[in-house]
Amino acid sequence: MRIAFGGLHTECSTYNPVLASADQFTVLRGNTMLKHPYFACLHDYPATFLPTLHARAVPGGPMTRAAYDSFKAEFLDRLSAAMPINGLYLAMHGAVFVDGMFDAEGDWISAARDLVGPDVPIAVSYDLHGNLSQTIIDQIDIYSTYRTAPHIDVEETQHRTLKMLMRCLQTGNRPALCWAPVPVLWPGERTSTVDEPARSLYASLPRREAPDGIWDASFNIGYVWADEPRATAAAVFTGTDRDAIANAASALAQEYWDLRAQFTFGSETGSLPDMVARALASRTHPVILADSGDNPTGGGVGDRADMLAALVAASARNTIVAGITDAPATARCFEAGEGETLDFSIGATLDTAESQPVQCTGEVLRLYPGDTPARHQAIVQIGGADGITLALAAYRRPYHDFTDFEALGLAPRAAGIVAVKSGYLSPDLASIANPNLMALSPGVVDQDVAHLPRPNKARPTYPFDTDFDFTPEVRWSARSS
Repeated sequence: MRIAFGGLHTECSTYNPVLASADQFTVLRGNTMLKHPYFACLHDYPATFLPTLHARAVPGGPMTRAAYDSFKAEFLDRLSAAMPINGLYLAMHGAVFVDGMFDAEGDWISAARDLVGPDVPIAVSYDLHGNLSQTIIDQIDIYSTYRTAPHIDVEETQHRTLKMLMRCLQTGNRPALCWAPVPVLWPGERTSTVDEPARSLYASLPRREAPDGIWDASFNIGYVWADEPRATAAAVFTGTDRDAIANAASALAQEYWDLRAQFTFGSETGSLPDMVARALASRTHPVILADSGDNPTGGGVGDRADMLAALVAASARNTIVAGITDAPATARCFEAGEGETLDFSIGATLDTAESQPVQCTGEVLRLYPGDTPARHQAIVQIGGADGITLALAAYRRPYHDFTDFEALGLAPRAAGIVAVKSGYLSPDLASIANPNLMALSPGVVDQDVAHLPRPNKARPTYPFDTDFDFTPEVRWSARSS
């Protein structure tokens, strides 16, 4: 049994002016894919897995057309070389936006379908913040999406998808696929599965499945910072009992609609000045202070210094700021060397139109070379030994896990305040937050989504529009007839 696999995985805010080029992606090719931990799940199945290409990047702005076309062409070339195949597994995100193109996943998956032909089943796994379209649904046979946010079930979702594909190939029983879009678009920070009502909604998905008829129950929150027509929530069901999956999809879509006004932030929130003041006044520690509007894992630029400016102005003590993307400032640290004190201009090097730099003086504490200067990181101390410890990076990246801090000699558990570019917290940071504060800060992933410009989003959509009725409509994949 021969199964090809590959995919494209990133999340693109159309409000982010910094385009994502090919060099921002980690690209796995050929046999390297078989050895990579991301695809470790494949080794549990009795099949010959044929690698193609998988390109993955930290969320950001729209992909350049050149990067997309290059990856797509190489993927198709490698897929063609793997033929003949019995099945195709695509590990996708679902919120790719290519500069000048709507529905990038629809284009990618349609090209794969054209190449493999009508008889090869295509199975797709998705991030629950991905967006769907009828074009995508029409090309695939099997679908499953993450059930946790923060995402701790990536491998579990891959297994669900692959088990269905193996079941299809081993039994010859081809499932049907249907979806029911829901005109609701909330940010992930309001729909974390750690908090209600998303917690109970997603916990119910396994109970909606039935071994003999409903193979998979999935629900997509959608990606709100993509201004394109397909941005929407959706219930998606795979199975062999058409009536059962249609009824289940309709019921789940209606349930989400009925819950639409109940989604709220799971942490304490407020304006950036208010949350900084709250952090400084806290008698418990460490305070984890999230800069939500510039969160790189949500599509933020990562170079805004608004929070750093507020902390510097307040002479914050025992504070870690992790981190700010600033290639020029990082390069200056490497030119000067450890122990040197410099006058810095930090931030606003990528999104120069909307953000402002911070002027400050700091000592270069430590330098962490990457494979290239574009991967360098530096630690700068501002305001003396017990002041602000700032992580600078030459490239866009998050600092969300303990390993991110430990690699730079930082100890978040011992800090008074840890300021991070994040929305809902990673499991690591959430475990030590005392308290967890989220600043509704400015940026290209602004949480005040109802005020986002949306010339291309479907109308009506809640919460942009509020005075309209909704009745679920179940739509079938063209391959389910």
